[in-house]
Amino acid sequence: MTLQNRVMPDGQVIATPARGMFMGNRGILHDDRQVLGPARWRHRNWVCCVLAFKGPKRALMAPHRYTELFFLDEAVALAAGHRPCAECRRGDFTRFRTAWAAAFGGVPSAPDLDRVLHQSRVTGRTQRTHFAPAKTLPNGAMLRSENRLWLVLHGQMRCFAPEGYGPPAPLPDRDVEVLTPAATVATLRAGYAPALHPTA
Repeated sequence: MTLQNRVMPDGQVIATPARGMFMGNRGILHDDRQVLGPARWRHRNWVCCVLAFKGPKRALMAPHRYTELFFLDEAVALAAGHRPCAECRRGDFTRFRTAWAAAFGGVPSAPDLDRVLHQSRVTGRTQRTHFAPAKTLPNGAMLRSENRLWLVLHGQMRCFAPEGYGPPAPLPDRDVEVLTPAATVATLRAGYAPALHPTA
């Protein structure tokens, strides 16, 4: 059975057999039948983790254990509102905090990051988006244009699909809906480089 555990850049959680590069955690979102309820988070520390870290392999969506969520790559995780895990991805977490400090001043704690990110990523139960000129967006940001989702990379954009990215296309010369939270866009602009799927 294909579980509903793949997070899209626009915040939707879908069922797909396509594999992802990273895992995430927002708390217990599923029931004893491995079905997601209406909640999409139970806490604010939305992390992006490696697929394997110490210990044995977990049983997915085990009763009373946190719901394992998956992402194509880190750009998708960031767009959905996650940040690098401070435990299994300590080096990336440190790089993220350093870039955040360059953007905003002061090196934040993990709870500080989570507090600001939560305000930047959701409004009610809906993903918060913002608008910006497409050609000003940094590498790793994700946007919506013409009802499709895109990754910004090297002055171009690549169409997202659960299996990977399409060929490069020119960025539009206009404002676009940005999926990546504004605080994370500033961190990307300050130098944080997310791990991208090989198709990018």
